[in-house]
Amino acid sequence: MAVSAIAAHKLRSALTLLGVLVGVFSIIVVMTAMRVMQSDIERQLSSLGGDSFMVRKWPGIYFGVSGGDYEKYRRRKNITLSQGRALQDKITLPASIGIESLFWSGEIKTRYRTSAPTVRLYGETPGSFPAHNWNLSEGRLLADADVAGARNVCVLGSGLATNMFPNRSPVGERLPVDGINYSIIGVLESKGGTFGGDQDNFLVVPLTTGLNRYGRWWRSLDLLVQAPDHARYDATVEEVRGVLRLLRKVPPGEADDFEIASNDSKIAQFNEFTRSVRIGVTLVSSIALLAAGIGIMNIMLVSVTERTREIGIRRAIGARKRNIMAQFIMEAIVLCEVGGALGVVFGVLGGNLLALYLQLPPAIPVDWVVIGLAICSAVGIIFGTYPAWKAANLDPIESLRYE
Repeated sequence: MAVSAIAAHKLRSALTLLGVLVGVFSIIVVMTAMRVMQSDIERQLSSLGGDSFMVRKWPGIYFGVSGGDYEKYRRRKNITLSQGRALQDKITLPASIGIESLFWSGEIKTRYRTSAPTVRLYGETPGSFPAHNWNLSEGRLLADADVAGARNVCVLGSGLATNMFPNRSPVGERLPVDGINYSIIGVLESKGGTFGGDQDNFLVVPLTTGLNRYGRWWRSLDLLVQAPDHARYDATVEEVRGVLRLLRKVPPGEADDFEIASNDSKIAQFNEFTRSVRIGVTLVSSIALLAAGIGIMNIMLVSVTERTREIGIRRAIGARKRNIMAQFIMEAIVLCEVGGALGVVFGVLGGNLLALYLQLPPAIPVDWVVIGLAICSAVGIIFGTYPAWKAANLDPIESLRYE
């Protein structure tokens, strides 16, 4: 009966459910797009290997840092190479410890090709490779002798190796980077693309080589620590924290003057930021749904007036008030759910256009689809109750007389 009543006035019903469609569409399209980006950014933030964490002067990722927070981070002492080496000597639990810094980003030219201007040059120690979960594809990794001798050698990410040396192995070749020729000693396995880019578009040189080339006095380094196993992860974090506080002479009772970041902490921080965005989008979309609900109430009141005689006949042959109320509430719910279902379909398709554009896996936010449809039902019940109550309380005799 509800579907028949809606179908009897197609244009009016279509215009009414359009408001619900827009409200649900605005929620689902944003949530789908954010779910696509979130899954890929989580993969991007998961730059550390299993059971690994990073110690650094600045937070790993942060949004909207206030002036006071910025000054607090800026005043911290830099993490130096000597502190990193002292940490390696003093702690016992970690499986590996690496020291790293990003030194340069730009364009590389060889006789074969020119790269995009986004190649990154990292300075590392041998312990960084297991902590980053970088596996060797061919050649060899950096050795302690390379770091001790500050040698001009490098290990390439697979993306950079494939781009700069197509159809041949780059091991043994020379690579000019920012005016310095580096001998290529190895290539890493691919980790795939991320967020429309290539996370294998980098090269690694010995940390001391980078410090000698780009300066060390003003630079704060990052420490990469890999726990021996998951069971001893927390113990490893506490040991590193205690030793580093001692090395950096942090007084007892004062907060750490460094940050400890893991994959989980960075992803949780990103999710905290996106949660605020989701709440904002939900509030804005709720305004559209409120307007749609008012439109539905208006249409249902018109429908009650038009069908007064029908209501009188139904009451005369035995329909009770609750039957009339159920009929009109169901019509409002069906009207909302049709609009909501269309909004979900268009929202998922629209959100996944971003995935198609960035060549990322599509996503369907099942939780928000369920929430969207539940909200539609709530809108139908809330805004359909008064028209239904009005219909149920019409006088049967006066309704039969209505022309």
